Amino acid sequence: MPRILIVEDEEIIRSAVRKMLTHAGYDVTDAGSVEEAEEHDLGSFDLIISDLRLPGAPGTEMIRRAPATPVLIMTSYASLRSAVDSMKLGAVEYIAKPFDHDEMLASVAAILARKSTPAAADDSGAVTTKTVTQAAESDPASIMFGQCEPMQRVFTLIRKVAPTETTVLILGESGTGKELAARALHLLSPRATAPLISVNCAAIPESLIESELFGHEKGAFTGAVGARTGLIEAANGGSLFLDEIGELPAEAQARLLRVLQEGEIRKVGSTQSLKVNVRMLAATHRNLKAMTRSGEFREDLFYRLNVMQVRIPPLRDRQGDILILARRFLKRQGAKMGKPDLQFSADAVRTIERHRWPGNVRELENAIERATILCDSELITPALLDLNGDGDSEYIPETLVAGDNKQAQAQGADSQGDLSLEDYFQHFVLENQERMSETELAQKLGISRKSLWERRQRLGIPRKKTSGSSH
Repeated sequence: MPRILIVEDEEIIRSAVRKMLTHAGYDVTDAGSVEEAEEHDLGSFDLIISDLRLPGAPGTEMIRRAPATPVLIMTSYASLRSAVDSMKLGAVEYIAKPFDHDEMLASVAAILARKSTPAAADDSGAVTTKTVTQAAESDPASIMFGQCEPMQRVFTLIRKVAPTETTVLILGESGTGKELAARALHLLSPRATAPLISVNCAAIPESLIESELFGHEKGAFTGAVGARTGLIEAANGGSLFLDEIGELPAEAQARLLRVLQEGEIRKVGSTQSLKVNVRMLAATHRNLKAMTRSGEFREDLFYRLNVMQVRIPPLRDRQGDILILARRFLKRQGAKMGKPDLQFSADAVRTIERHRWPGNVRELENAIERATILCDSELITPALLDLNGDGDSEYIPETLVAGDNKQAQAQGADSQGDLSLEDYFQHFVLENQERMSETELAQKLGISRKSLWERRQRLGIPRKKTSGSSH
């Protein structure tokens, strides 16, 4: 049984990770700091999972103090650059908080499988149980769940495409598991021992995207007090996964095209180019082909990315999987919350099977987590799942009706006494998009940029064209 050491100062996170890994069959020990971790024999562990920021010595110290043991670094998005630095110091991988259950287990399984590789064959070259285990743990079917025919076709395609160097575009609605598909493509490729760097293009402010992806030199812009390695350079030798690539601004699209065409990057503020060897994986829930016609996405970049497509089906098209997934999530959440005997009522089963699941697997998991928390008996009912009330209680942040939004508020009140949230959204965006960036609009609306673009698409509100000279 593999031994894992968790080094995390926050008791809630430490306890949750410990329970999750113990439930998955690992022998788990934990510590609250690097100093506390050293009370154990570090060489006796097969893997160390450490938070980056700890009281006393940072988590990267575990790399130096346990040189023979792989270290998985946990970090928040705010310290993503530090995570890149930790990989340069020798961390085998990083995982960004908040991470989900499957993502953590997939990372742990992949690292332990790679660790066993040197001893995987005996002197005669015979394949041992370890190589079989490694292949099973990196197979897409062990990372993503899907027994239905559409998902089996996805798994077959991933197995065929993964060993190649081909650029892959992963398509699918939000919540279908595009990042898990990217992880499977990486783990089944010859680059599996190198890093997989995942970037959500919609989560990074527009003004920082180029700096984050390509790096920058000292003094390249206000606040650039030192040179920084970009995420593309950090993925050198491995794979780069660009999630929500449709949200990249025009300048970053042009730079990314150069990476795909020439295999080189130039840091912001630098005159020198740097060669990189990166396999590109990209994902989007948007129609990139339509975006090329409207000028929102470069046509040449689209054709460079669209070498091979992997389409993840929406949950509503996976009828055979829905109830199995629901029961898996219920078992997992019940175990985490000390309610192992939970089950669905007959009405709840019918509700789950009839629901359209616009938010896909993520919506299903969230609904069951919510129901598990609220449940006072051993039976999950339709009322606890609350699938019919989606969107009815959506809340409008105070920022919407404060400050510079008074004019929009007044106009809305005059024109319609009972303005719906969607109507308000449309009024607000159309009134303010000429003077606000996409990031500012999203902040004022109290939503993410990704949500802003999703609503634009749904309501048919064209995105404001960005001037080529703007920054």
